[in-house]
Amino acid sequence: MLSKSNPKQIITIVHCLFVILLITNSYGQTTSYNQFWNQIEFNQTLSEKWATEIDLGTSYSSTASSSNLFENTIQRSVRGWGHYYFSPRWKFSTFIAYFNNKDVPEIGQFESPEIRFSLQAIYYFHKTGYTLNTRMRSEFRHMRNQDDEYENVFRYRQQIKYIQPFNSKILREGVVYGVLSDEIYLKSGAKVTGESFFDRNRLIIGAGYLFTDDIQVELTYCNEYLPRNSSDQVTNAASLTITFNNLIRNLKKKIASKHQSTDKEEE
Repeated sequence: MLSKSNPKQIITIVHCLFVILLITNSYGQTTSYNQFWNQIEFNQTLSEKWATEIDLGTSYSSTASSSNLFENTIQRSVRGWGHYYFSPRWKFSTFIAYFNNKDVPEIGQFESPEIRFSLQAIYYFHKTGYTLNTRMRSEFRHMRNQDDEYENVFRYRQQIKYIQPFNSKILREGVVYGVLSDEIYLKSGAKVTGESFFDRNRLIIGAGYLFTDDIQVELTYCNEYLPRNSSDQVTNAASLTITFNNLIRNLKKKIASKHQSTDKEEE
């Protein structure tokens, strides 16, 4: 049924969910933070079906006394992925990651190293002129709490994402595109992350540009609502993601091409 939906209807639904979220937030005590997230992604194709990926991320945040979104470096992370393209509609992935959580507001602003393992599936609704997909992700988190004890937290995430190219019908070199997504998080109760079953809602809107088929930049705004035991939290974050596809392979090709050109000139 969702595959027959009009993109405008999807945007309207996401917008309505966001409005309801804002109304809900207004009834309780809420703390707001400004943040900046940046991530560099390195993707490498192994075959027609398999690919790997390494992500490096850093997050910054304001504090209760300062609205500067670069006031604190709150998190650094490294994540290794394996992707399997089962069919044109299904993509299955897994990752293992290390998160150095130093001063993260959502878990109480204390140091909490974390090992995270995930299983993920993405289903694509193929449409001409835009991209629509839904992502299902389960996360197993091993985290240190404020008592210096490690806890296991299970979290499930469900996302719907819409991508609209502006100057082409497909994503390719030189194309500017818009992106809109909404994601809910559900989790098991733990001292480190709180006892509530609903973890957060994350709404993202932004745009990206493909410099080449293998290099792209995406800049987005994220509004994130997090119900917590002491007080609810709202995060307004700017996010910058830079993606490189087959970087090592492309560099080798350029070096080989330069050597060939040099050899021909010497002849």
